[in-house]
Amino acid sequence: MSNEILTFTSKDVDILEKKRVYDGFFKMVRYDFRHRLFEGGWSEVVRREIFERGHAVAILPFDPATEEFVLIEQVRIGAQATSNTPWLMEVIAGIIDEGETQEDVCHREAQEEAGISLTNLTKALSYLVSPGGTTERVHIYVAQCDSTFAEGIHGLEHEAEDIRVHRVKVSLAKEWLENGVIDNAAALIALQWFFMNKQRLLEKWRQGEK
Repeated sequence: MSNEILTFTSKDVDILEKKRVYDGFFKMVRYDFRHRLFEGGWSEVVRREIFERGHAVAILPFDPATEEFVLIEQVRIGAQATSNTPWLMEVIAGIIDEGETQEDVCHREAQEEAGISLTNLTKALSYLVSPGGTTERVHIYVAQCDSTFAEGIHGLEHEAEDIRVHRVKVSLAKEWLENGVIDNAAALIALQWFFMNKQRLLEKWRQGEK
């Protein structure tokens, strides 16, 4: 077997049909497609239903003065089946609407979900949520904030949001990562990225870089 690594691109997928099969709060689209095979040639026609909800940002605010993160808590019905509680400890997040930049959404959601303003907004990374079943990509940001303004209940009534804000010390956040209190992808990835890059990130903020 050759050690050469084959590199396929989007050009190696042939979309034969794309049809919307559900259009509600979220959308479901059915794809019929073929793709190139590692051993050569093309696959048979593959049919998959894909969950479409757009793309999102997730923001981890941090206050260097208090050594606190601002996290939020809200109910997530999708967690009911496998969790002791469907009220999850999360980072601030929101869907990117048409015409909005990622940065616009970060600032809007920080106000709507936690009542705070952001400075030194910094892109960390992005990831595909579950590419076998959805097109969604989440863009992770970290930002500086004044955590002393983070308190109370927030959210938009017309979106059925009931969000409680938490100021969380660095030591407690690490504990929650270790014992599984935080078990949703965006919060896990954002916090782990922060702890891996904390020194470099804070130095960047001190120097006023973006």
